[in-house]
Amino acid sequence: MSDSPGSGPPPPLPRQQATPPTTALRQRLAELRGPSVAPQPLDARALAALAANPGCERRALLDGAGVNKTVLAQALGSPSAFGQSQFAFMRGNAFEARVKADGGADLMRLLAEHMGTADPVDVTVPDLTAAGPEGRAARTALALREATEAGGWTLFDHPMLALEVAGSPAYLEPDAVVVDPAGRWTVIEIKSFPMIDASADAAKVGAAARQSAVYVLALERIAAHINSADSADSADSATVHDRILLVCPKDFSNLPTASAVDVRKQLAVTRRQLARLTRVEDIAAALPEGTTFDPGLPTAELTAAVESVGAAYAPECLAACELAFHCRGRARDAGAVEALGRGARGELGGLTTVDAVLAAAHGEEGDPSDPTVAALRRAAVLRAEALASASASASASASAGGAPACR
Repeated sequence: MSDSPGSGPPPPLPRQQATPPTTALRQRLAELRGPSVAPQPLDARALAALAANPGCERRALLDGAGVNKTVLAQALGSPSAFGQSQFAFMRGNAFEARVKADGGADLMRLLAEHMGTADPVDVTVPDLTAAGPEGRAARTALALREATEAGGWTLFDHPMLALEVAGSPAYLEPDAVVVDPAGRWTVIEIKSFPMIDASADAAKVGAAARQSAVYVLALERIAAHINSADSADSADSATVHDRILLVCPKDFSNLPTASAVDVRKQLAVTRRQLARLTRVEDIAAALPEGTTFDPGLPTAELTAAVESVGAAYAPECLAACELAFHCRGRARDAGAVEALGRGARGELGGLTTVDAVLAAAHGEEGDPSDPTVAALRRAAVLRAEALASASASASASASAGGAPACR
């Protein structure tokens, strides 16, 4: 540790990219958003959604450029219902307040119960107030350093974390972070969906894990900087837990319960996706000259601009992306098999449209030696046999019983 813990501000956090974005790139991204359109900041949900669909260049570019996809979807005529209802938002806030009441007593009890820590005592809750997200992020980084050096229990309520993505800072706000006496930092994610008989909806838990992995990654960057800046032994250095504490209502009550969730897999995916986002400049360079996603454009021009960037639509996008309805409509119009889901798309190999699949199944197209084509033709034969058998049975039944009387 330093000789005088917390006596001064830590050195500035390092840039997360190898090189900062050039002025030309900033100008290009501003042109893509449109004149006088403020950039939409990236948050943990957006980064988690990117990690869940790494093949979508459209989302990577729009998010990297700070395009407001909600406004864009409305301008395209495909407004999305993506997002929480006001009722769900209020219910979530009420539950979070319940969990954090009395200085986070319930929260710390659940941490000890599910993360295998000692019972927390003398928990400190630092004031993280500062001007703007940049100021709050700097204040959080300093408070994390001080808490690690102090060697006690510290509960951070809504800390602000900064993570550089594609040359721009993303400000992330986890529900809570706990620093224990060993200098280990644990992310706390509070959700309003229930855990029934100690089990929650797998899809919702997966989404929470992906979102939390973004927080873990941001904390790892801060911890690495603190450890390199301080002359500390490894025993006293800051570490970030690769399991997070997911807190939810128990059964159908408002009482909190929790589960430890391993996010190592999601963390690895997030790292790869953030590295991929450095290609935003390459994606933008491949667009036609003058391309912009300004929502004030005529619908036809705006649609052409959006379609100039490749998308990777899947039904799961409906729960994660504001442009999902637009992309689904285009996929259906094109007869793309992506509209059937990633599983079907993977099974169908080189057959990319529904018409091509049907033609292969009916023997009109395709190489019979191709396993996919052979499987489709076998399935078509079995379907025809089943329909013929059902039709014959229905005819026999009608002949034996006579025609039904009309009423």
